[in-house]
Amino acid sequence: MEAACGGTRGKVQGPYDSRVTAELYFDLGSPYAYLAMERAESVLGGPVTLIPVLVGAIFGWRGHGSWAHTGERRAGMAEIERRAREYGLPPMDWPPGWPANALSAMRCATWAGRQRRLSEFAHVVGRRQWAEAADIADLQVLAGCADEAGLDAPAMLAAIKEPELKEQLRATTERAFQDGVRGVPTVRVGARRYFGDDRLEEAAAALS
Repeated sequence: MEAACGGTRGKVQGPYDSRVTAELYFDLGSPYAYLAMERAESVLGGPVTLIPVLVGAIFGWRGHGSWAHTGERRAGMAEIERRAREYGLPPMDWPPGWPANALSAMRCATWAGRQRRLSEFAHVVGRRQWAEAADIADLQVLAGCADEAGLDAPAMLAAIKEPELKEQLRATTERAFQDGVRGVPTVRVGARRYFGDDRLEEAAAALS
């Protein structure tokens, strides 16, 4: 699976070191990334910089992909459902045909970052997808998420067609891989990287 089981749960005690920032690499198509983003600020004790990447490209570069298309699918989904319950999140409501093609969603996320509303957009998309079974490959779903996040939906849908924005997302993904990101979610604290939604507490300890 993309993230190992285990690890301590809950908040890590101690002051947040504002001199060191946490970066969270994510792909909206990943349920693990959703679990991490829903808890990140609470567990890490401060703001988190979200960095959108294409996990499919990372899978290709690392040479193996997700269990979602293997015999481990049902067990993997059950484990994610267990984690959501343990974290106190709404029950997982899997979109029909999951995993969805999240390319357009990630281009939208990249554009939302330019508007300084990436966190708002990413959280809306995550909750719509994983708690309401919305299909994030549907541009109208993404437009509705943009409206809810306070963004200009028509401007977003126009922007994601622009080569410059597509290149920005590609370059960000390539740079993340070169920096050692091998899956999502990955939290980076300085030179340290923590891969997996169940490693937020370790990242928090590095910030304390």
